[in-house]
Amino acid sequence: MPARYHLRFQLHPGPDTAERAAELAAFCRESGVDEAVLLLGAEELYAGHPAGPAEDRLYETAATATAVLREAGLDVSLNPWVTAGHADRGRADRLGFAPMVGPAGDVAAAQASFACPRFRTWITGHYARFADLGLRVLWLEDDFRYHNHAPLTWGGGFEPAMLERLEALTGERVTRERAVAAVTVPGTPHPWRAMLQQVWRTAQLEVAELIAKAVAERSDGRTELGLMSSEPGVHSVEGRDWPALFDALSIDGRVSHRPHFARYGDAPGRELSFSLWMLEVQRALRPPHVRSEPEIENWPHTAWSKSDTQTWSELVAAQLAGSDAMFLNVHPMQSGRAGRFPKVADLLRRSRPALDHLAARAPGPPRTHGVALPVRQEAAAHVRTRRGGDLAELAVDPGPAADFLLRHGVPVTAEDAPVRVLFGQLARAFDDAELRRMLAGGLLLDGTAAHILAARGFGELLGVSVEELVEREAVGGSAGGGAGGSAGAPGPYAMERVLPVAAAGESAGAYLSVNVQPALARLRPAAGAETWTEILTPDRRVWGAGRCVFTNGLGGRVAVLAATAVELLPYGDDGRELLHAMVRHLEGDRPTLPLVTGGPHLMPHLTRTEDGWCLAVANGSADPAEPRVHLPGEPVRTGGTLLSPLAVPEAVAATVDGRTVGFDRSVPHRGWLLLDWR
Repeated sequence: MPARYHLRFQLHPGPDTAERAAELAAFCRESGVDEAVLLLGAEELYAGHPAGPAEDRLYETAATATAVLREAGLDVSLNPWVTAGHADRGRADRLGFAPMVGPAGDVAAAQASFACPRFRTWITGHYARFADLGLRVLWLEDDFRYHNHAPLTWGGGFEPAMLERLEALTGERVTRERAVAAVTVPGTPHPWRAMLQQVWRTAQLEVAELIAKAVAERSDGRTELGLMSSEPGVHSVEGRDWPALFDALSIDGRVSHRPHFARYGDAPGRELSFSLWMLEVQRALRPPHVRSEPEIENWPHTAWSKSDTQTWSELVAAQLAGSDAMFLNVHPMQSGRAGRFPKVADLLRRSRPALDHLAARAPGPPRTHGVALPVRQEAAAHVRTRRGGDLAELAVDPGPAADFLLRHGVPVTAEDAPVRVLFGQLARAFDDAELRRMLAGGLLLDGTAAHILAARGFGELLGVSVEELVEREAVGGSAGGGAGGSAGAPGPYAMERVLPVAAAGESAGAYLSVNVQPALARLRPAAGAETWTEILTPDRRVWGAGRCVFTNGLGGRVAVLAATAVELLPYGDDGRELLHAMVRHLEGDRPTLPLVTGGPHLMPHLTRTEDGWCLAVANGSADPAEPRVHLPGEPVRTGGTLLSPLAVPEAVAATVDGRTVGFDRSVPHRGWLLLDWR
């Protein structure tokens, strides 16, 4: 089945609506668009939650445009601009909604509380009114959330009505100040954190159920709802239950998802690691029956905000993820006329060959494989803060680990796999039985996770004792790293020296930097552990072990890094060689993973096929690259395809040397190379 384009476009209400809709229809036919997603009263045209004559104008515009677009053979959906409200930006509430209140006590001017009865009545009626147009999908914008409601600090959720709900659960008098302090208190999570998340989750689910019921009744089940989402780590702070939310929004079992996954403006090619992981993790969080239409956005909405090359590479990432459609927002939102932008049509036409090629190769959901990054939607409930007072400190997810692995040429998956990675405070989100199972396989830990597991009683299975986490700066900002964090210790950590062990290869004797790590774990290897690197001070005194591997009493293989912020480790050839060796060590005698070298930031996406494997490798460097794929065994047969930006796919010859596959073509910036083997 060919890839599907769903194009979001804003129409200006006015007497020429039919003419503008006809122009949009012609543009869609010319550029191969399958569905028009109408956006009304958005951004520059947004004057606040619409009601009365303002809502009438939007409805009339939608009704007129829908008729024109359907007659042209297009499917039609509608994206009302706001739910709770994106940001004030000078607007003020005119409908008497109870405003959102932030943790610092700041009050929104134009953004409504999910607990407000008047807001609930408005949003239910607003969506029900448009539902009688029989649209395919009515979308809920990504402001259907608690966080990121400027100018509030962090977001909302601390309104009096919310605090009353929290009081009912706690049985105590609750003030905003007490709630914030309890939810973010350092150390063991306070019971109020889970209770506030329950309050937020319940209020949001109540609104979702009201909207779904109203839309189902008004449309006679013809229209489904769709939800745009933000980054999972922040939704975890809100206590979001992904399956429950999609269930609440379902109409006769139908619901769609619009995951955020790509940067809104021009970004370095290495940011594709963010896109690959965001698509993968949200696929794991949503129920299998939910349609996925990832959003390809640009902001501000002009053709200068994001290059066509970047947009194309993100479209390819979305298609590799098995998306049901591409949700495109590529026109200047305030323009109102599709025909003025023929270059957008050219972008869509030139992107289609690569997308259709991928759609034909893998018509169903992908079966990904790689190093497993275990996911917990409730991870924020287990985080232990350091300073308190800041809800952002509760947001944790495997994103930094995904970047670290992907940019070094190691595929990842949100599914379970023999080798797993557990970094940072995510180690608190799993129970003892789950951790024991991980420790019985291959497990890579950073210093923070190792410290947590040791404190939870798993120290003898790690191969190291974690004496302390030494911070570069003490909590509160005063200098604290000069003496290494303890009396008599050598000076500050600065470098990592690769020791002459068999796994080091050509990197033996090399130096890597740990100079900007906010903290390091001081590791002491146990008997039977092998130390691969050691941490040095600026005068080259040994500070502690840097990377260690160990086979424990469960038969599991564990590798521990002293680093606590892997995303701040400099990327390079020596670091990649070390990581690849560590992954191979963790795989043991049954390796399954292809590893990629040949240039910086060559990012792999690995899937199972009917009779073998497919590896897609993106070039995240601005320079051309010549990928070399190191397979776990000698391939029976191989075949390659080059996807260059905005070009027709080309077959490329693969050269096999034992277990290593090379190619006769270089891969351009943001290009993709596909390798099939059995």
